[in-house]
Amino acid sequence: MAMVYQPSTKPPLSTSFLSSSTHSLNFLSPNSRVGVRYHQYNYLIPKIPSPRCFRIRRNSSSSSSNTPPLPETECPVPADQQPIKEYQNLSSSFPFSWASGDFVEYCSRLFVTGASFALFVGLPVAWFGAVGPDSEPLERILGAVSSGVIVVTLAVVRMYLGWAYVGNRLLSATVEYEETGWYDGQIWVKTAEVLARDRLLGSFSVKPVLSRLKYTLITLGASLFVCALLLINLEGGQKGSFLTPTEPGDEAIPGVYNDDSAKSFEPDAFCGEPSPP
Repeated sequence: MAMVYQPSTKPPLSTSFLSSSTHSLNFLSPNSRVGVRYHQYNYLIPKIPSPRCFRIRRNSSSSSSNTPPLPETECPVPADQQPIKEYQNLSSSFPFSWASGDFVEYCSRLFVTGASFALFVGLPVAWFGAVGPDSEPLERILGAVSSGVIVVTLAVVRMYLGWAYVGNRLLSATVEYEETGWYDGQIWVKTAEVLARDRLLGSFSVKPVLSRLKYTLITLGASLFVCALLLINLEGGQKGSFLTPTEPGDEAIPGVYNDDSAKSFEPDAFCGEPSPP
């Protein structure tokens, strides 16, 4: 029996599907057609799994272990001998923190320190430790004020030496340190990051403090000079009043030689010179 092959008039399933899809996409915009076509053929693109090296690890311990160390951790200098640690300790210690604070507060603290010492220490010593009972009150007060100025000057000098030491270590390119004692001193050359940080801190934080302390020392030195001049003038005026009598025939003051008073007591000792009337 012979079989006759008759081709079907219907298009294949894939052809009809594509043609129907094409007719359904005619009303869409070109951009939306591209998105739909990508969605239709997306299953044909193989999916490549991402490598493990690009995956984000959420474990804190593993992430911290892979983090490169900071420049400070590579420094062999002990923590208490590092310049930045010394700066932090100095800026928070007494009385070095006064110089880095507010200017008005800094001046008020120095004034209170000097006035307290002059009032409670200098004035009692000058008042009860005078040589003679006839000492001038102004001289005693000037002595007490001078003692207060000297104490403040010593405090400012101590602050200046501390800040100058830390500033030199911050601005220097090398750091001298001791590992266990004075007999094993070492020198460490700062890295570029540490040197830039230390010099920035020394230029903008330590140098202004040193300038303030320098001007304070100049002012205190001028105050001491003025007090010394006043004391010398007062003592010179008192000696002049002792040597020059105000009225003729006054008796000599004990402990001070005067020709007129000597002639009044021993006229024969002057070889016939006329005695004062």
